[in-house]
Amino acid sequence: MTGLLVAAALPPVHHAGTGTTTDKGHSGMRFFLHCAALLLIGLQAASAQPVVIPDVVYPRLPAQAASAAGFAPAGWRVEAEVQGDLNADGIPDIAFTLRAQDRANVLDHRGLGENPFDSNPRILAAAFGRPGGGYALALADHGLIPRRTDPVLTDAFDAEAQSLAIQRGTLRLRLEQFSSAGSWDAGNRTFTFRWQEGRFALIGFDRMGVQRNSGQTTRISVNYLTRRMQTATGNIETNAERSRWTTLPPGAPLSIGEIGDGMDFDPAAAPAPSPAPAPADQLGNAPASPAK
Repeated sequence: MTGLLVAAALPPVHHAGTGTTTDKGHSGMRFFLHCAALLLIGLQAASAQPVVIPDVVYPRLPAQAASAAGFAPAGWRVEAEVQGDLNADGIPDIAFTLRAQDRANVLDHRGLGENPFDSNPRILAAAFGRPGGGYALALADHGLIPRRTDPVLTDAFDAEAQSLAIQRGTLRLRLEQFSSAGSWDAGNRTFTFRWQEGRFALIGFDRMGVQRNSGQTTRISVNYLTRRMQTATGNIETNAERSRWTTLPPGAPLSIGEIGDGMDFDPAAAPAPSPAPAPADQLGNAPASPAK
């Protein structure tokens, strides 16, 4: 657009002794600036286009397998794996994440952030050890670990930072938050689940957050067994915190399948479902739809 304005402003050429004027002397320059302006407009439009995330169909996992790798469908791989006893039967169990390996989900773009941008989705899974060997699938969820959709946001799940763990019989998942543009928020959140009544129930939630511009910190810790939530605020320049306790309304703990995107989870506004919901068919531990 600037080139067009400059070209339009070029003065005509005066031919001495003829009394005539012409703009032929600038026709080549105008043509060049016109083409440059169109190229600039095209590049600006391309850079302003949002990243288009391809659709994905999540596969069903096998009911049994000899290892975590045995649960991985074609085109998926085990990204992280941990072991421990999740159902208190004395037999080692496994929890793991699977990630798709589709090159169509690795995107080139002209915007801000990571490029190329890997938007391949994940599945969070767990399987119980069997007395005779091998494992039986107990969980397959693709909502809690969010799929990457914005190149300026860091990957919420870090497979190399012990973001998945089995500790004292509970399954723990930590998600990270950091943006290279558009937000000052940074921090992490940890979900703690326990196998009870045939599902992985959310019994604890912890979130640490900081505003990188102001240094203000927020720490939230929730015990869903006692329904008590602590909120503490402070600043990175001091050790002082102001803390308050609140009591959440009574209700059964949420299961993994009822939480949805872990980065959007609001611990205080979480709905309280009816007690002991039945697990879903593919072991997402969400209430099953009534038969029709």
